Amino acid sequence: MDLPTEAPEDFPHLHHVKAIGQHDDLLAAVRSAIAPHAPGLSETAFCLRASAGGKYQAVTCSLEVQSTAQLQAIYAAVQEIEGVMLCL
Repeated sequence: MDLPTEAPEDFPHLHHVKAIGQHDDLLAAVRSAIAPHAPGLSETAFCLRASAGGKYQAVTCSLEVQSTAQLQAIYAAVQEIEGVMLCL
């Protein structure tokens, strides 16, 4: 999967990272994956939704990113979570 790249002048900006998959505690896994790259995020930065059938979950994290390197590190960490099928 290609990781996002943006020009330096595009930063900082609000970005929404979404992870979709099957995991016992996807919300906690996404928080743990993002924390080293964006410390101090509040609980309100994260939103959890279940699919209509309840088979999948989606976690969205809304955060202000400072650089392409930070954004790429976040996406790489989230994609490493077992059970994550899609990261947007």
